[in-house]
Amino acid sequence: KLPLTVEEIINFGESNRELFIKSSTYSIIPITVTEMGLTISWIFSSDPKSISFSVVYQESEDTPLDQCKVLIPMTRCNSHKETIRGQVKVRNAGIYTLIFDNTFSRFISKRVFYHLAVERPVIYDGSDFP
Repeated sequence: KLPLTVEEIINFGESNRELFIKSSTYSIIPITVTEMGLTISWIFSSDPKSISFSVVYQESEDTPLDQCKVLIPMTRCNSHKETIRGQVKVRNAGIYTLIFDNTFSRFISKRVFYHLAVERPVIYDGSDFP
């Protein structure tokens, strides 16, 4: 479990992070978001072989897991062959959790190289109009 806030992700810069996920386990990156309208985006690759990926939304830490909303269902990604990119728009404050799942692999541990970004919406106020 690697909990992050929006500010911590903004401070990531351009560097990639690395997760080591043992065989038959999974890793989660919960991102706590307090403001709506943001876009959380990710890029990742895995080595060796594929990894499964999912995104779920939880209103608060107290919300039972069976009441979490699945935003991106668990999908096996050929992230060892191509870079996987995606994003979710923050519609509600809460915890957006990225799940990297290696439970299907009985013997092979994986390394996941990932980069996260948070974008605030650009609000045009017309101030540069003559």
